[in-house]
Amino acid sequence: MTKTTSKLITTKLTVTAMLTAIAVVLQYIEVSIPIVPSFLKLDFSDIPELIGAFVIGPIWGVAICLLKNLIHLPFSGSVGVGEFSNFILGAIFVFVAGMIYKYHKTKKGALVASIIGALAMAVLSIVTNYFIVYPVYAQLWAGGDMNVIINMYKALLPASDTLLKSLLIFNVPFTFGKGLVVAAITMFIYKPLSNMIVKMNNSFNKKNKA
Repeated sequence: MTKTTSKLITTKLTVTAMLTAIAVVLQYIEVSIPIVPSFLKLDFSDIPELIGAFVIGPIWGVAICLLKNLIHLPFSGSVGVGEFSNFILGAIFVFVAGMIYKYHKTKKGALVASIIGALAMAVLSIVTNYFIVYPVYAQLWAGGDMNVIINMYKALLPASDTLLKSLLIFNVPFTFGKGLVVAAITMFIYKPLSNMIVKMNNSFNKKNKA
């Protein structure tokens, strides 16, 4: 490993550690939304992950998401199920957005990438929630009775009388909306960060001449 490569990796690890620390703090700041069941809460911990995906690459954004949830795991109120769901959906979001931005490094590119990432996260949340997250929740807290969870949705909208309907009516819009909020905040701070992003990307893309 050359000195230049070593310095590059050290820089990326430092940025990852800083963004992970911010993400961990933000994960504890949750906002309840009245139009969705109380167990669905909005948090802003995907912001550092998205910034990391833009600044140092999509894989590093996923790494921040993983580290954040591993650190939060000992304090989990869901026996790790919530952290697993947060990681899977967050990883989809930042990886898709990061990959698109990698080839379109402009503010418009970042915005489009974030929106597509949010959409991918929302659509794939149907699969993860239907087959993994909600069945586990039902086993842990409802004695295996999925109707206990469905009834929480029906209390808000009687038409949501199946799990799939509940996910389509509530979770998909909520997840997509969460992604858009994260994208909007990221865009708001994009300009102050843009010089740093450009400098770091230029540095990371330089060929090793050593």
